[in-house]
Amino acid sequence: MIDDRTNQIDTSDLELVSYLCDRKFGVGADGLILIRNHAAFDFEMVYFNADGSQSMCGNGARCAVAFAAFLEIIEAKASFLAIDGKHEAEIKDGLVHLRMGDVPGIVMQESDYFVNTGSPHHIRFVQNVENYPVFEEGKRIRYDSIYSPSGTNANFVQVLSDDEIYVRTYERGVEDETLSCGTGVTAAAIAYAAGKNQPTVKIQTLGGELGVKFEEKIEGGFANVWLIGPAKQVFSGKIKI
Repeated sequence: MIDDRTNQIDTSDLELVSYLCDRKFGVGADGLILIRNHAAFDFEMVYFNADGSQSMCGNGARCAVAFAAFLEIIEAKASFLAIDGKHEAEIKDGLVHLRMGDVPGIVMQESDYFVNTGSPHHIRFVQNVENYPVFEEGKRIRYDSIYSPSGTNANFVQVLSDDEIYVRTYERGVEDETLSCGTGVTAAAIAYAAGKNQPTVKIQTLGGELGVKFEEKIEGGFANVWLIGPAKQVFSGKIKI
């Protein structure tokens, strides 16, 4: 997470992105986020996956909001630009509430689902997600020809109760399982709760607990989609580039 309001980072230098994200020779991260000035918004979030590709990142966006508050760019509320368009957010009760983009609908993929929440997500419901081969099966789905050439993220979901699910995600661009994926848990929550008049879904991930709420539109699709969870700064530092 970099304060780049002076535009010092060359966003065309994808080798630099990969270097910074490298866990042995760089800082070590699943992705890189730049906070930049924008004339029409409080700030712009520029996000890169570890391999230099770009997409919307839900948890990254929540962290960007918390970082913007730390930098005193915003107070409790924010309006910012990301790769998929405008977003609103609010920090309250120690949690970052991020409004995601509207979701046009759910697509069936045989017995699985596909939901685009700013990033593409394949959703599969399983019985025992803790012992599921997330890396192996996630990689297979990520590179399946039906998602060629861009690929997809793969999410494996276990239902814990009527209002709670457990999600594990294989992320494209990282090419591995990550501890938590904001756009992924949003997609999983929509796939699970659609048609159930379920206003809020709690989600357990390896990285912690999140919440998702949304409204199902009569004409189809989903609006007022919110991703809710904490964002904690754990360290800061300097690196020579």
